Amino acid sequence: MPFSDYKTALVTGASAGMGEAIVERLCKEGITVHAVARRAEPLAALAARTGCIAHVLDVSDLAALTRLCREIEVDILVNNAGVSRPGSILDADEEAVDTQVDVNLRAVLHLCRLLVPGMMARDCGHVINITSIAAIYNFNGNSIYHATKAGVHALSRQLRVDCYGKRVRITEICPGRVATDIFGKVMGDLAEGRRRFIEGFELPLAIDIADAVAFVLAAPAAVNIGHMEITPTLQVPGGLSTMRPGETVQ
Repeated sequence: MPFSDYKTALVTGASAGMGEAIVERLCKEGITVHAVARRAEPLAALAARTGCIAHVLDVSDLAALTRLCREIEVDILVNNAGVSRPGSILDADEEAVDTQVDVNLRAVLHLCRLLVPGMMARDCGHVINITSIAAIYNFNGNSIYHATKAGVHALSRQLRVDCYGKRVRITEICPGRVATDIFGKVMGDLAEGRRRFIEGFELPLAIDIADAVAFVLAAPAAVNIGHMEITPTLQVPGGLSTMRPGETVQ
C-alpha cells in the first residue's frame, strides 16, 4: 500500500532508539504519529522536532492506554516498547517477571485488542511488532525477555489468522544487536554498555530499523511481509554448547 492509504500511526517506546527513529521516519512520510513513551523531556523534544503528537504514559497502565485508544483512529500500530532485565529465571525477582510481562507482552496484547478491530472494520491497517532475535533463538541469560518476545512472535503469526479476509497486514521485525542504549540501560551503565556491546562493532543503526518499517508499510496492498530478521552481517544467532560432566559454564 502507498503511504497515502494510511493516515495515523501509534508508536510505543517512542522517546529513544528505534522508536524515536520510527516516529521520525513516519512523520517524514506525512503520517500523523501518536508517540507514546514514559519520559516527558525526550518525547517533548521529539514532538518539537517532528510534529508528532506526544503522549506521556506507561504502556503497562491499561486505563491510560484504553483512554488513548478510544480517542484516536489508528491505521498503523508499531509495538516497539520493551524492557529487559539481566539474568535467568533462576535468579529473577518478582519485579523482573512482572515488568517484562507487562511491557513486552501484556501491553501488546491489549493494544491489538483495542485497535485491530477498527482496522478490520475499515479493511485497512498494519500492525508491526518489533520483537528480537531472542523471540526465535536461545542464548545465555535474559530468560523472561526471551519468553515475552516469543509470546509476541506467536501473537504475530496468530494475528495473520485472526485478520484473514481483510486488508490488515501483520509484520514482525526481529532485530539482532542494534547500536542503541538498550544494553547500557539493562546493565544500569550507559557508558559500559556502549563499550561492551557497541564500540568497535559494525552494527545496524536505529534508522535502519525505521527504514525496514517504511519498507513493509510501502509494499503493494497484495503483499504482506510477515517476518523479518535484521542482524549485523558479523552476527550469527543461535548456537550449540556441549560440556563434559564436572565442567563449569564460562
